[in-house]
Amino acid sequence: MNIKESNTRLPTASIGGKARQYRRFWPVYLMMLPGLIYLFINNYMPLPGAIVAFKQYNARLGIYSSKWVGFKNFEYLFRTSDAWVITRNTILYNVAFIIVNTILAILVAVVLSELTGKRKKAYQSVILLPNLISTVIISYLVFAFFSVGSGFINKSILPLFGVAPVSWYSEAKHWPYIIIFVNAWRSVGYLCIIYLATLMGFDRAYYESALIDGASRLKQFWYITLPLLKPTIVMLTLMAIGRIFYSDFGLFYQVPMNQGALYATTNTIDTYVYRGLLQLGDISMSSAAGLYQSAIGFVLVLGANMLVRVIDRDSALI
Repeated sequence: MNIKESNTRLPTASIGGKARQYRRFWPVYLMMLPGLIYLFINNYMPLPGAIVAFKQYNARLGIYSSKWVGFKNFEYLFRTSDAWVITRNTILYNVAFIIVNTILAILVAVVLSELTGKRKKAYQSVILLPNLISTVIISYLVFAFFSVGSGFINKSILPLFGVAPVSWYSEAKHWPYIIIFVNAWRSVGYLCIIYLATLMGFDRAYYESALIDGASRLKQFWYITLPLLKPTIVMLTLMAIGRIFYSDFGLFYQVPMNQGALYATTNTIDTYVYRGLLQLGDISMSSAAGLYQSAIGFVLVLGANMLVRVIDRDSALI
């Protein structure tokens, strides 16, 4: 009889415990509410509209009454010789961004973690500032450096080495390096703050013990800092892999000033679709491109996460 009574009381006690937990953390849930509402409105409410990718959209008929065309809209991305170029550029640029930005962000975060006082806050602000600048402004800053007639590099740097001025906006071969550099300059500061916040939470006893044992700064970084940073590195890398089929539209459209001579190295899926829409004005094709990018990104995230689970289960996101 006692056993039955105890079994019947367990659910009530469990419910009461959950209620107390909710009351305890209600300020946290209240802080989450605006973000959850935004996420629902911006990311989940438009999901039914993905059906436009399989229809020949007509504004007069509406989304659900428009003609169904199946996968015909997806042919837009692959029916020209540009399909391979834009896919290659999008993937390779994003891979380069992940590698370069991760390495630089970790190195800068380690350097900042060694600073103290007002200098540390000043450097953090300066490093984060490029992330807050509009892409349009960045494009004009880049133009001020690489302008053929009045650019700082052609007028001040190259003459010092006896090199003739370079027509930067006509030669596509230079732009992979320029794009990667500009992206790193703008993005490393934000990533650095995330890694720095993680570094600040490390137990300093590890470093003190290593110092007593005679470990150099390089060995401390390799055997203590990197292993402790691994979960954060994996998380940010998996999130970046999820957007590996997306490109920063402003970076690839505004910064090269939409120069046709640079399309071979600056044209990505996003810019290609945008230029196509300017000429065709087809909403269905744009929706097909967005769905294609999202589906591939989702598969890549799951695949990368499964690979991480095989290598190190504790570092996986799910």
